[in-house]
Amino acid sequence: MAVAETMLGLLEERPRHGYDLKQAYDRLFGERRPLRFGQIYATLARLDRDGLVRMEALEQEEGPERKRYGITAEGVADLDVYLREALDPKPGLHDELFTKVVLAITSGRDAGSLLQRQRSAHRSRMRELTASKRGADLLGVITADRDLFHLEADIRWIDLTEQRLDRLRKELTHA
Repeated sequence: MAVAETMLGLLEERPRHGYDLKQAYDRLFGERRPLRFGQIYATLARLDRDGLVRMEALEQEEGPERKRYGITAEGVADLDVYLREALDPKPGLHDELFTKVVLAITSGRDAGSLLQRQRSAHRSRMRELTASKRGADLLGVITADRDLFHLEADIRWIDLTEQRLDRLRKELTHA
């Protein structure tokens, strides 16, 4: 999972404190992939160091001081690149692809195009795997078949999610 890009996507919606980021993250992704507060603060520190976010305010209402972070133009550009690039098709891709779809929707980007690019990347990888089976030993064929079946399942998920994008967009933007 790309924690930094997820934080950028959540900050693009609006500036947030670390605690607010954790709540937004948990609402969207926490059930599938828990994240500790420490990881959020460490990620914010790295993003700030790299110029992708900046501390906009230091506030103290009740309790300790709270830093509110906002995304920079460089952070938006980084997020754009992340959301446009297809992931390398491999087992375990589903979690990160799910994250990218949710972030694309919540940030107002085109999740349909993202899914189309990913489907294309999957099909390309499937052609490579099919070609690799020619002349391969049995272990190579079995390994390629395993990867092909996973990629086929991902494509079914991509197709189904694409059909549900309008409903998902409504749910996520009205949550």
